[in-house]
Amino acid sequence: MQGAIKARQSNRTMGGWQFWIDRGGTFTDIVARRPDDSVITHKLLSENPERYRDPAIAGIRELLGVTPDAAIPVDRIAAVKMGTTVATNALLERKGERTLLIVTKGFRDALRIGYQNRPKIFARQIVLPEMLYERVIEVDERVTAQGQILRSLNLDQVRADVEPALRDGIRSAAILFMHAYAYPEHERRVAALIQPLGFTRVSASHHVSALIKLVGRGDTCVADAYLSPILARYVGEIVRELPGVPIYFMQSNGGLVGAHRFHGKDAVLSGPAGGLVGAAISAQGARFERIIAFDMGGTSTDVSHYAGEYERGLETQVGGVRLRAPMLRINTVAAGGGSVCYFDGGRLRVGPQSAGANPGPACYRRGGPLTITDANLLLGKIQPQIFPHVFGPDGNQSIDPDSVVAKFAALASEIDTATGRRLAARDLAEGFIKIAVENMANAIKQISIQRGHDVTSYALCCFGGAAGQHACLVADALGMKRILLHPMAGVLSAYGIGHADLRALREQTIEARLNESLLPRLKRAFGELSHVTVAEIEAQGIASDNIVVRRSLHIKYEGTDSALSVPYSDLGAIESSFAAAHRQRYGFISDGKPLIVEAISVEAVGGGDPVEESGPTFSRADTSQLATVSMFSGGREYFAPLHTREALTPDDELVGPAIVREANATTVIEPGWRGRIDERHNLILERVEPLPKRVAVGTDADPVMLEIFNNLFMAIAEQMGVALQNTAYSVNIKERLDFSCALFDRMGALIANAPHMPVHLGSMGESVETVIRSRRDTMNPGDVYMLNAPYNGGTHLPDVTVIMPVFNEDSTRLLFFVAARGHQADIGGITPGSMPPFSRTVEEEGIL
Repeated sequence: MQGAIKARQSNRTMGGWQFWIDRGGTFTDIVARRPDDSVITHKLLSENPERYRDPAIAGIRELLGVTPDAAIPVDRIAAVKMGTTVATNALLERKGERTLLIVTKGFRDALRIGYQNRPKIFARQIVLPEMLYERVIEVDERVTAQGQILRSLNLDQVRADVEPALRDGIRSAAILFMHAYAYPEHERRVAALIQPLGFTRVSASHHVSALIKLVGRGDTCVADAYLSPILARYVGEIVRELPGVPIYFMQSNGGLVGAHRFHGKDAVLSGPAGGLVGAAISAQGARFERIIAFDMGGTSTDVSHYAGEYERGLETQVGGVRLRAPMLRINTVAAGGGSVCYFDGGRLRVGPQSAGANPGPACYRRGGPLTITDANLLLGKIQPQIFPHVFGPDGNQSIDPDSVVAKFAALASEIDTATGRRLAARDLAEGFIKIAVENMANAIKQISIQRGHDVTSYALCCFGGAAGQHACLVADALGMKRILLHPMAGVLSAYGIGHADLRALREQTIEARLNESLLPRLKRAFGELSHVTVAEIEAQGIASDNIVVRRSLHIKYEGTDSALSVPYSDLGAIESSFAAAHRQRYGFISDGKPLIVEAISVEAVGGGDPVEESGPTFSRADTSQLATVSMFSGGREYFAPLHTREALTPDDELVGPAIVREANATTVIEPGWRGRIDERHNLILERVEPLPKRVAVGTDADPVMLEIFNNLFMAIAEQMGVALQNTAYSVNIKERLDFSCALFDRMGALIANAPHMPVHLGSMGESVETVIRSRRDTMNPGDVYMLNAPYNGGTHLPDVTVIMPVFNEDSTRLLFFVAARGHQADIGGITPGSMPPFSRTVEEEGIL
């Protein structure tokens, strides 16, 4: 934890301004530290072409008092630190550089084929993600996994093959050879050959991602070649505007890097990573050991788990592209203040479409659709007089409540016509917010409960422009009782970027059994990677004695495919750490089963700006209350006090309902919650009244509750599938995803299923009904039934169904069933893989 947020050496140059900038999808947040160390904040729309080209540069100009046509006085600026969505947007919109893929002969389609997973199994028309590369060249070379050269390189032929691509204007290349993660010489030679020919970017897979698995390594390499030139042009524009200013960019791994070292593969989570760093700083200052970071902006919500150290994954999928590079584990859901609210003919829907910054929500005066922001405005949780006045032709008007009232009235009429139900506009607004809250709570469950963490003992660290408006509601949905809001919660991602360390990470594939004989090899490998990472930080001006190095191993059970990260130590400590991590994640351990070291990773950290330890100076105002405003919550109208955050002191107690105006956000304290200010000016919210029990939806289906319960049940089935996939040994289940999970009522009727195999789901109900018929009178809590008979709802013998009844808390009443079905290729039969074509009886196919 200290390595993540404690300063070792400051990058600050005394006497100059520092600008910490998070360019998001809707707003660009700026935190500026003046030469006297005082801090100010600023917000701009990320897209406002009528007024400026780039919001970061425009914000710097405004804070320095420089006109749009004047040169920026760079001698007044000490440093600029940024997080940007440039790479993310280029990846999602497929607007990167034209890229050439150079690959081992015979593997030209390997990245298109990818793995055997089917992400949209119910889609009638399969639309594969568009490949990032434009052209492929195959090289007749081959090195075995043991390093034996089967086919040598012909560099003359490589030169002849790439020249047509150069003539056609392709200037970015990705090199991907078999087993180059361990034997990279062929990639090095090709890179050295083609770089001088005219390519502006050459990415070699062994340098970009030195990890086993051709597809993930190749996707990462291609993404790096595809995105890095776009980033380089953007970075170049910033550098030209700010010549001579030290400029740093936030990476997906949670660390800063100098502008000239900022590459595409490390940029896709640039902004969200800054938010998690800021949340970690907040947690330390408020003395919270475990938090769920909840960053709700205008376009999306990012959630992450933090319990003293950053969690990273080695493989992430963004926009249909697999990236094998260290990234913070951040789960993103399409639910932000700008998420579009609409009626689909039967139920209310929220997102995934976003109104973005242009046109933005309906209240932004650009003719946008109804959004979550508009719903909060209608309910009084957003007050026009305290919202930033950045709208209209001159960028100085407030949001427009009249257009919101009109659009909600029109939507209520539309629903009345379609369903015969007349809903009040405020009921509609609350319904949309409830749906969004459940979506966000389900996203948090995926990074917490699904990974073995009990969030009820955590604090919810809320930040981003929209998080404070939903903080209490999300906490209630998760059973969390404490909420933390930093004084700069509205711009915490920018604040975190400003205080982040410089970081360098390297990984290396090991893929060997963990035992005493492996330890010398691990020691050598760690030493080599440590030298490389420390040198990278030193090259950016940080002294070696101010650099901290962390070493970890990625370990899995032999025969499995899901590795867990544990700290590097002696053999006994490594084994015990893995056992504890595996039990927490999956609920069991396999004593005596050999462990495999899949890879090692080394992280060098240093150079972050110090977090100020002194608390703020409080000045007692006559009152913090600005006004009393009308606010709707839980179907009731309240007259809530409207406070200003800056005037609150530790003596003040805020009893919900109440609204707190912040410099860059609005916080709503719901009924049943109480707020207080701590000595560091954090706003701490605590639930003081027991959470009321929920009432189930009746037969007269409410369109709001229909969508909420649909999402809840779907989330359960999806989490069942993730647990099954992570713990499975079978390639059929782990990669081909030949399994299904679903919930059934106590009569065996389907309630909800995850988007798994349709052929399974059509008959699983028959299997549940079979169990009910034969075992109804003898079922007990904890019983589990397994069957595969095609006569009883099975599909064919290799598909094994496991069914479990779920009882109420005192085990007196059966509530529902959960069931999972997976294909086991090795069940009996007279041919490998089962299903011999000449079978005449079911016994010849396999074991019944």
